[in-house]
Amino acid sequence: MNATALTASGLSLDDVRAAAARIAGHVVRTPTLHSKTLSAITGADIWLKFENLQFTAAYKERGALNALLLLSDEQRQRGVIAASAGNHAQGLSYHGTRLGVPVTIVMPRTTPTVKITQTESVGGKVVLEGETFDDAYAHARLLETELGLTFVHPFDHPHVAAGQGTVALEMLEDVPDLDMLAVPIGGGGLLTGMGTAARGINPAIGLIGVQARLFPSMFNKLKHQDLPCGGDTLAEGIAVKEPGQFTSAALAGLVDDIVLVDEAHLEQAVSLLLQIEKTVVEGAGAAGLAAVMANREIFAGRKVGIVLCGGNIDTRLLANVLLRDLARSGRLGRLRITLQDRPGALFKVVEEFNRHQVNILEVWHQRIFTSLPAKGLTAEIECEARDREQIDRLVEALRARGYEIEQVELG
Repeated sequence: MNATALTASGLSLDDVRAAAARIAGHVVRTPTLHSKTLSAITGADIWLKFENLQFTAAYKERGALNALLLLSDEQRQRGVIAASAGNHAQGLSYHGTRLGVPVTIVMPRTTPTVKITQTESVGGKVVLEGETFDDAYAHARLLETELGLTFVHPFDHPHVAAGQGTVALEMLEDVPDLDMLAVPIGGGGLLTGMGTAARGINPAIGLIGVQARLFPSMFNKLKHQDLPCGGDTLAEGIAVKEPGQFTSAALAGLVDDIVLVDEAHLEQAVSLLLQIEKTVVEGAGAAGLAAVMANREIFAGRKVGIVLCGGNIDTRLLANVLLRDLARSGRLGRLRITLQDRPGALFKVVEEFNRHQVNILEVWHQRIFTSLPAKGLTAEIECEARDREQIDRLVEALRARGYEIEQVELG
């Protein structure tokens, strides 16, 4: 991107550098570290930026703080308002409270209690309104006018994007020869800021945006597509139906490409980062790694910077993701076996599990809701093995003994 385009976007490298000086010492200077194992797995040279180590576990603090520090004294005294049920709410509340700026956050009534309490615990005043984010957003803009508050957008403003761009400054200070960045896109603030900074330093650096396939809003806008947008994605932090106007205009002249990632790749990336790097990330935070794994031809042989942009994931959801990954890898399995309803039938099957050293976790019998004859039954056995091949050998042995058996696959 040339200098004219940078100026036209309303954001420049100097703006990002000024934001960096402004917020220095008040956000965590997170490390950028090389991952030998992920590099070997993906075929790219992988460098990870650990933004999940921020106090509120997400990069959003940077943009929120930069916007707060640019308020006038009168605006600070009156206070700020935002619509958010995620990381922006916590980042704005934490730094607003630290600076003595009253912060109001409007959330939908459907927001999980844990997100409400997390925001309140760092000083935000939470107002619940409406059933959807759009309802909450409209109410926040109404309160902005009624109460004379300053609205701090989670992504669609140069001050916020400049703060987010400081992520790229730090990455390129730590690893100056990065030649590509893979950055999640929700509303586009992170990649707008990072892209502006990175291209200002190295005009040849590659910029790849990443969106969940269920929420391809920026992909649709910049590529003039009309893919459906909606669904229950693991990457709720980038599940944005309408990208920003400012960020869309900026990214049109910045981004080299936008790739879409499926839920299975997001789950795998979350699991790999925990297993290999021993770090917890949310779905959006794993999107960059998911993109590299799903699009190896784009990243092969490149020195790739990936932002682990957030670590706020529900522990129960994380447990599900890890178990599902074990199932996909073949270490967990569920076998549906047809048996005769007579004494010892299940015992003979269990003996085969023992011979193959496959651990049984749970067993379900089904006698009533089945199409089998009255003297038949279905047993579903959830089991654990070293690898997929061990379970496959067990299945072959059971079939050789005449059992009708089906492996239940994860969708």
